[in-house]
Amino acid sequence: MMRLYQALVAGLMSTLLALTGVAADPIRGAGSTFAAPIIQKWAQNYRTLRSDGGDFSSSDWTVDYELVGSLAGMLRLSQPEMDFAATDAPLPPEELKRRDYSQFPIVIGGVAVVVSLDGVSAGQLKLSPDVIADIYRGAIRNWSDPRVKSLNPALALPELEITVVHRRDGSGTTQTFTEYLSKGSAAWRSSVGSDTLVRWPMGIGADGSQAMVERVRNAKGAIGYVEYGQVRRAGLAYAEVMNNAGRFVRPEASAFQAAASAADWQGSTDFYLRLTETSDPAAYPISAATFALVPRSGRSAVRARRTLDFFRTALDQGGVDAIALGYVPMPESVVAQIRRAWARDFKSGR
Repeated sequence: MMRLYQALVAGLMSTLLALTGVAADPIRGAGSTFAAPIIQKWAQNYRTLRSDGGDFSSSDWTVDYELVGSLAGMLRLSQPEMDFAATDAPLPPEELKRRDYSQFPIVIGGVAVVVSLDGVSAGQLKLSPDVIADIYRGAIRNWSDPRVKSLNPALALPELEITVVHRRDGSGTTQTFTEYLSKGSAAWRSSVGSDTLVRWPMGIGADGSQAMVERVRNAKGAIGYVEYGQVRRAGLAYAEVMNNAGRFVRPEASAFQAAASAADWQGSTDFYLRLTETSDPAAYPISAATFALVPRSGRSAVRARRTLDFFRTALDQGGVDAIALGYVPMPESVVAQIRRAWARDFKSGR
């Protein structure tokens, strides 16, 4: 009986669409590979929730998300068929105003510094920002270098050349990583700096997080940087890194939460802040939030409502999935702030 009812509903919906000439289109987004696993999980859950477990499913309940990196996602949002971009590099308020976008954070995570060294497991290696910067500048080229050994006196580090791996595409993960290096190394700050795309002094390029994982995994002596949840699932070894308070901290949920809790979300404009700024001694220093960018104009009101409905569902019900994948959900106080921003930007926060 239930299957008959669902078939009738599906037929009725198809007839109504045909009569009204309305085509069912998915919600389209693109951008961050850092947050891709959780966005894809939320998309799967959203379709299941909106179909209420039935056989009928509309494209209106589907989220098509392209893993192209933060920079490419922001560029694609200028295309009229795109509904949102996800970026780990938030836009400043003046740029949001110019583009007429709304911006809000959706999830928090961290960038892990990963290595491929025999006999070195997760969390054993300790690295400071100036040492990592000099590895990426080519000033330190071997794992037996005295500066690396001085941070790791108990580890038997090999006489092995370091293979540097970096992101080649425009990436918010790269911006977060290079922000950390710039804060801890004057040489890096003056010669390379921080951005989604930088002129790397040396190393092997990788397009996207998965390519970074594979390149590090397949090259003994390699070093790279990847979102923590993906590192955990890939089984790569990661380093403890020195934070702004001078403590070595592992990439883990409690350390990401400490960075998020110390951030002044209420005092920010359009949520424009960076989690690398905190001096909380418990905070992981390469923490990052992923932000959604949604056009305030140039799209129909229906499309904007559908996009916000997806993110509303994700923020309200997607916390358990975020934790399971190695992220930290947005604090309730920030979610309330996001809802107020929606009411302001779209005249319908609901």
